[in-house]
Amino acid sequence: MVKIRLQREGKKKAPFYHIVVADSRSPRDGRIIEKIGSYDPMTKPSTVVLDNEKVAKWIKNGAKPTDTVKKLIENTNK
Repeated sequence: MVKIRLQREGKKKAPFYHIVVADSRSPRDGRIIEKIGSYDPMTKPSTVVLDNEKVAKWIKNGAKPTDTVKKLIENTNK
């Protein structure tokens, strides 16, 4: 199964996340299929950059977003 999820980057206590499409069996920071955005929780307010066309394409093809990514997608589409 393919999932849309967060991939952690950055230093200790300074996280930065890439929003990626990956196989659900691969590790969190392991192999990915495609990078579709980024999320920076350290800025005030948090910064979310998404390629909405790619998100829609992957969801249409059956990729399931995790709960956190689903919230980020909903908040950016407001």
